[in-house]
Amino acid sequence: MYIPAHFRVDDREVIASFMRQFDFVALVTNGPAGLMATHLPVLIREAGDDLRIVGHLARGNPHWRMMDGQLESMAIFQGPHSYVSPTWYASSGAVPTWNYAVVHAYGPVRVREDAGFVADVVEELTRRYEEGREPGWSPETLDPDSYQKLLGAIVAVEMTVTRCEAKFKLGQNRSVEDRAGTVGGLTREASATAHDMASFMKLYGGV
Repeated sequence: MYIPAHFRVDDREVIASFMRQFDFVALVTNGPAGLMATHLPVLIREAGDDLRIVGHLARGNPHWRMMDGQLESMAIFQGPHSYVSPTWYASSGAVPTWNYAVVHAYGPVRVREDAGFVADVVEELTRRYEEGREPGWSPETLDPDSYQKLLGAIVAVEMTVTRCEAKFKLGQNRSVEDRAGTVGGLTREASATAHDMASFMKLYGGV
């Protein structure tokens, strides 16, 4: 990924936090048959310096058969993004652009078919997204035999992250006044995505 110095993020804690927040990823592998991508929610697991990305795929998806634990894959985490009008800047002579935040994580992916690991992934993802819901759903609502049959229809995948590239393009190459004008313009937009970008710029854009 092309990352000018203004937009590069190297802070591991910031990157890991971003990955947890924007955890619906595009997982891309370049195998013998060419590129293949799967979109899936994932978990981010850390143990010391070790960072892993965990999720699950349907057995019917041929993508997992490309994952031999050695071939490198890429997980793309997409954060907020929005069009930026030059009319929002304090300075003149600018052109339109697009602000966005992304992380690319790279590493080999191995398939985990052991029932306990697969169930753990499903149940942790469920707890994450059912938390606070009334009434909430859990696997215990299913007949045990039916649940085991459903688990058998998926495989877990686990990426060991070997490197990350993080790019927060938030107008850091422009003046504080231009960035403040961008936040103001985004806030006035009717789009929820524009508001998300305005909030993100307040956190990370030096506004």
